[in-house]
Amino acid sequence: MNPRLAAARALAAVLSGKASLNSSLPAQLDKVDERDRGLTQDLAFGTARWQPRLDLLAAQLLQKPFKAADADVQALLLVGLYQLFYTRIPAHAAIGETVGCADKLKKPWAKGLLNAVLRRAQREGEELLAGMERDPVVRTAHPRWLQKALKAFWPEQWEAICAANNAHPPMILRVNRRHHSRDAYLALLAEAGIGASACQYSRDGIVLAEACDVRGLPGFAEGWVSVQDEAAQLSADLLELAPGQRVLDACCAPGGKTCHLLEAEAGLAHMVAIDLEAKRLTRVRENLDRLQLDAELIACDARDTASWWDGKPFQRILLDAPCSATGVIRRHPDIKLTRQADDIPALATLQGELLDALWPTLEVGGMLLYATCSTLPTENTEVIKAFLARTPGARELDLATEAGLRQPHGRQLLAKEGGHDGFYYAKLIKIAASRG
Repeated sequence: MNPRLAAARALAAVLSGKASLNSSLPAQLDKVDERDRGLTQDLAFGTARWQPRLDLLAAQLLQKPFKAADADVQALLLVGLYQLFYTRIPAHAAIGETVGCADKLKKPWAKGLLNAVLRRAQREGEELLAGMERDPVVRTAHPRWLQKALKAFWPEQWEAICAANNAHPPMILRVNRRHHSRDAYLALLAEAGIGASACQYSRDGIVLAEACDVRGLPGFAEGWVSVQDEAAQLSADLLELAPGQRVLDACCAPGGKTCHLLEAEAGLAHMVAIDLEAKRLTRVRENLDRLQLDAELIACDARDTASWWDGKPFQRILLDAPCSATGVIRRHPDIKLTRQADDIPALATLQGELLDALWPTLEVGGMLLYATCSTLPTENTEVIKAFLARTPGARELDLATEAGLRQPHGRQLLAKEGGHDGFYYAKLIKIAASRG
């Protein structure tokens, strides 16, 4: 299959609200030649990254918007525009190959439209975009609701956040303490000719000078190292783990933090890792097996404690709560297409429900670490503020890290170009059991 067609089909599912790229793209990648999979992935992710900007340009070039049934043609046009403005593909090839895909969509009428619009974009696109730069949606390539939210919450940093969201993320590794120190593994990378440096905040983190195939990393198959962003790595030390503890990792998939907790403290008495979907736990088990670690995995709704909790209290709980994922847009740029402003209050409600449900499973004197990969205070400091107000036995603890910005509650890490993702942490201690 033509990589442009594969990318457009994956994107069409996203534009139609039926899927994310993580779910729609793999099936399309299976249909293209192996040598074209990298291009297909770049076309899909790159188009999603710049879609808010490209979509407004397309509106200037089209006489009327596409019908809902023609999301595939719309996606193909956006893929064509992405090639013209963000790749080194020659214009004649970008246009010709993209237009030719219309036949495969069984929409031959679209060939003339795509050809005319893309050729006009080639001639006038730069001028049109320059005239639209005053619109922050065009300038930042973020949907209007998100651009306005970031500007309101982070008036000094919002443009830097948008720039980081549009940048390609670095490849960051987590060294397995059970096998090597970070310095020892940096030496192994140097011997292999792989450029790398230590992360600033995570004691186990290494950022690579260039992304590479994990199969080329020393000892990857043996579990010496994993791929995980620096911000996500902070949870292992923030939880203050100790031998003999029962630990709960709620909303655990794909398992990176579960594995890191087990790597960081070999003497844990019991690790329980739960997630809503059983199929997501398959990935958790694969990660545990590669690292030769073990945990009790349970597919359940974390709020329904009667269905999964055995009544034995936990000394530590990590709640990596479902969120808008606005801190990891650079890794999942289709978030710009799939998230809407109305999602945020509903997510904040869910986050509060999870805190309320899990708190009774925590031992008096135990700690709960609340985390999200969101940059929106509605899901972060405001959720913790509300929880503390309604939970007399809960107190907040300081976080032992200089990462991020201190908030009224917790600390907020903002995505940095060449550095960590956007993330939020708050640590709570249970000083008394709840009454009633």
